[in-house]
Amino acid sequence: MSRGSRDVTQGILKSSMRDNYSEHGVEEYYRKVGGTYRNPHFPGVRSVLFYWFTRLWTMEEDRLKCSTMKVFDMACGEAGEATIALVEWWKAGRSVYDAPHSPMLTASHSRKAAALTPPSLGPELQRPRIYAADPYTAEALQSRTGLYNCSTLSFKDVAEGSLPTVALSTVSTSTPNDTTTDAIETVDSTLEMTLCSFALHLVESQSELFSLLWELSTKCRWLIVVAPHKRPEIKEGWGWVKWDVESWEETQMSDSKGEILQDRVHCRVYRSVNIHGEDPLAEGSEGGS
Repeated sequence: MSRGSRDVTQGILKSSMRDNYSEHGVEEYYRKVGGTYRNPHFPGVRSVLFYWFTRLWTMEEDRLKCSTMKVFDMACGEAGEATIALVEWWKAGRSVYDAPHSPMLTASHSRKAAALTPPSLGPELQRPRIYAADPYTAEALQSRTGLYNCSTLSFKDVAEGSLPTVALSTVSTSTPNDTTTDAIETVDSTLEMTLCSFALHLVESQSELFSLLWELSTKCRWLIVVAPHKRPEIKEGWGWVKWDVESWEETQMSDSKGEILQDRVHCRVYRSVNIHGEDPLAEGSEGGS
């Protein structure tokens, strides 16, 4: 198989995303590769998200174990790597709980290395309930993960108040006469976080980005932006404060302290200013608002 054939099979027309966007345009590019796209940066994405999930659990375990963690994978078009990372982290944590003397627990000694090792997750933390949306690559998510019900909502749709109404599941809502609808759950309360991997920079208009982020800040506690660079710039007054994941406190928007960097993949964490302590999911939080 030629290099060109391999690239098409993997859903990447050219090795440079800048060239792809320039030649085809963002929307047309993802229309062409939507069913086959694979993010070559997935190992780094997985690492930074594992680190974040572990820090969040370490700092806010008491709150998180009281309810099902609800997560929105926005623009999951990188074939669902954020969803895959979260499910893998949860499964690995359950494995640690089931086998407490596993070598995984003693393999790392540094703080950062330890954070990449999932903590012991007992039965009180149920499998996260994940909602996903992408206007182009729902097919890729289903193909790679076996999960159905990925919404086709766009950034514009979310900015206007829409969210996926049905969580990802091994059961398709379009399956006729299905008798296992109890496995399908709808969003009915505050989301714990929105994950956006390698996509938020595609919102080019500042006004559109503000509308999107402000709307999200009224519906979820955390915004997690994963990218190979530090774009886009998120400004004060847009509904979020930047969060230092090491000190577990607010930091300046322009400060890179407390960001996560693994394998050239950046992870920036923001906390909503609109989700307050009286929210049901905030009870018992160690981090505060």
